[in-house]
Amino acid sequence: MKEFTLDDRLANDSVSVAITGLCDVRLMKDRRWPWLVLIPRRPDKSEVFELTPLDRILLTFETDKVASALKTVTGATKINVGALGNIVRQLHVHVIARFEGDANWPGPVWGYGKAEPYSDEDMNSLIAKLRETLSQ
Repeated sequence: MKEFTLDDRLANDSVSVAITGLCDVRLMKDRRWPWLVLIPRRPDKSEVFELTPLDRILLTFETDKVASALKTVTGATKINVGALGNIVRQLHVHVIARFEGDANWPGPVWGYGKAEPYSDEDMNSLIAKLRETLSQ
């Protein structure tokens, strides 16, 4: 059986927040938008329908839990959820907190401008709040 490995681009652009039953939940290194990515820890998956029925249920449950936690922690106006894969084929689900007046509001986040890194203090604080909320 092949082991799960994280795509290098996801590894370089994000930091792990939590491991859930199915996913590695990661924070994107772009402070313009609090942006989490759920990556199911299953090898060679690029589409949701390639998961087993149980894994699809787990992914839905975990996506909802992460989206709710992100909204609670950030007070976002809107939480956007999407599974794209045109550049990074490894299956991953984006959960993005959006605010009226944020960078490119109300347009999409993809391909807009250049990523702005978090300070270590801000990133660690956000991760701690997310972990606490996810554990409840």
